[in-house]
Amino acid sequence: MARDSQAPRVGRNVIALGLVSFFTDVSSEMIYPLLPLFLTITLGASVSFVGAIEGAAESTAALLKLASGWWSDRVHRRKPLVLIGYTIASITRPLIAIATSASQVLAIRVGDRVGKGLRNSPRDALIADSVDPAIRGRAFGVQRAWDNAGAMVGPLVAFALLQWEGLTLRTVFWLALVPGILAVGTVIWGVREVPKREAKASTLDLAQPMGGRFWAFLAVILVFTLGNSTDAFLLLRARQLGVPIALAPIIWALLNLVKTTFNAPGGALSDRVGRRPTLVAGWLFYAAVYLGFAHASQQWHAWALFAVYGLYFGFAEGAERALVSDIVPAERRGTAFGWYYLAVGLGALPASLVFGVVWDRVSPAAAFTMGAALALVAALGIAMLPVRQQQRAPGRA
Repeated sequence: MARDSQAPRVGRNVIALGLVSFFTDVSSEMIYPLLPLFLTITLGASVSFVGAIEGAAESTAALLKLASGWWSDRVHRRKPLVLIGYTIASITRPLIAIATSASQVLAIRVGDRVGKGLRNSPRDALIADSVDPAIRGRAFGVQRAWDNAGAMVGPLVAFALLQWEGLTLRTVFWLALVPGILAVGTVIWGVREVPKREAKASTLDLAQPMGGRFWAFLAVILVFTLGNSTDAFLLLRARQLGVPIALAPIIWALLNLVKTTFNAPGGALSDRVGRRPTLVAGWLFYAAVYLGFAHASQQWHAWALFAVYGLYFGFAEGAERALVSDIVPAERRGTAFGWYYLAVGLGALPASLVFGVVWDRVSPAAAFTMGAALALVAALGIAMLPVRQQQRAPGRA
């Protein structure tokens, strides 16, 4: 019993940042699963333009994630950028309610992602700073579980407001402001800065301190991201398979229920068996789901594939972020997460654009098969990532 009482715990910051993610995702996911339908049906946008909006938004965020991560290392403070980022996103996101064209939605989505760009790298570095390395995977898994719980609740709230209260899409988008305000309040009163170690802020270098293994990992992440287009395409594919528009929030909630269930166990598994095998398993689930969507023909296929898709997130999300923390010096974590998110963001725009073009000009099956193939290549690449010397260290790769 004494040993259990001394076991590392995730602590206040992880729980608080988890709650922040929960409220933020309730707000975001009241809008996101409805957005591709709002764009294509209400505003008349093409599938390709949906891909362009999501890709441009994520790429914009990626550039800011690098800058904000580097700055949080330099000044040895994470919380101010976390607070600013969540505030900007919470205010900007509901403005989709007044959009009258797809180009206006593009501008609003970019503004929303500016907030995400400012907050994510400092937030993830703060989580890594706040916990014992032996439970780093679990800590990131817990945060992701809260995040995905919000993504489950958000669509259910939207569904209830649309179906039971009879509200319009635009009114639902406005109401997304409420959980956003709760998220900002939780950052202010719940998150604490972690005292930093001595560091040479004046000599920070964006490239040299990371090491070859980090850059190899980043290259593999980029390959995977090129096949990881916006999930808006999955919602459109579900619509093709017969899932009614009114049930779009429900199928999205199902996905996030599975994510929430498996995030913490997946992160903890990476603490025990290593990051690489856990991550490979997650990416293999991804490839299987995309191949499934390529050949699906009935409505129930969409529901089953969305559920299995949640396993990819459960296995991969915590392991990816913990691996970033494992392979760089502690004083460079913010910058490392910035580079990680930059790789993801730079791949997001071409991934979504190419996927949309292949969907429009060839077929949805061809687009999903392309995504599955890139995931398989990336899984092979991560399996070949060099293993670090100290095999028994916590959070082994």
